[in-house]
Amino acid sequence: MGYSELFSMRIKQLCRKQGITINRLALLCGLKQSTIDNIIHGASKNPKIKTLHKIANAFSMTLSEFMDFPEMNDYDPEEDDPV
Repeated sequence: MGYSELFSMRIKQLCRKQGITINRLALLCGLKQSTIDNIIHGASKNPKIKTLHKIANAFSMTLSEFMDFPEMNDYDPEEDDPV
């Protein structure tokens, strides 16, 4: 599992937890729904920090809080395929 899968998983978890749709998330963070869809479906392998920051803010989180979850904390980038 790489970063793109981790971001996808995190966004889906938070949407479920907060009861919001991907469309609503896009509206809340001021991004196109296609941008969120690209992250969730793996078309965007390396989303910009600015994009992730907007997504975190839409969940009323800091970027640090958004990035702080067990799967990310346990992730070893050395085990991932080279970029």
